[in-house]
Amino acid sequence: MTDDQEDQDVTRWTVHGRRAMYESDWVNVYLDAVELPDGHQIDHHVLTFPKASQTAVVLNDARDHVLLIWRHRFITDTWGWEVPAGWVEPGEDPEASIRREILEETGYTVGHIEPMVSYNALSGISTMRFTAYVAIQARYTSEVEDHNESSRTRWHSMDDVARLVRQREVQDGPSLAALAYYRAFHQ
Repeated sequence: MTDDQEDQDVTRWTVHGRRAMYESDWVNVYLDAVELPDGHQIDHHVLTFPKASQTAVVLNDARDHVLLIWRHRFITDTWGWEVPAGWVEPGEDPEASIRREILEETGYTVGHIEPMVSYNALSGISTMRFTAYVAIQARYTSEVEDHNESSRTRWHSMDDVARLVRQREVQDGPSLAALAYYRAFHQ
């Protein structure tokens, strides 16, 4: 057994049962009966999401500007700039889904898209997994289809993104993760 395997065995929680607290097409809330490595037993809330989540960093042809949407989030009662995002519908191709979300939220289509990174958004409580894409060859093709999603779109220079983050105009976790990953590994 390797040291890594030994460490995993020492910190592994044992699940003894699950009770459904709430289930829907959007989110499920469960209460799991778990045993901690030290033998204590607790009830732990778990959120699962039936649909995969994804985001996209949409770039202009020079790759020096990113397309962001301005929107209100009622849960936090905040306004901010975000990258386009959404869920993959059952049976839908993930790439087709993010292309659909980009068009619905921005009015732009993209020519080339590729996955950048996938990550667990809330590992301590949730199965939520995001995939972030980078999209290029953006072309404006139509008005924004879903006005419930954003009030406006704007191209921002990559240098301006850092200012927006510092001024807390980008607060959305998936947007922060996707933009930071792009700047760190793709710019």
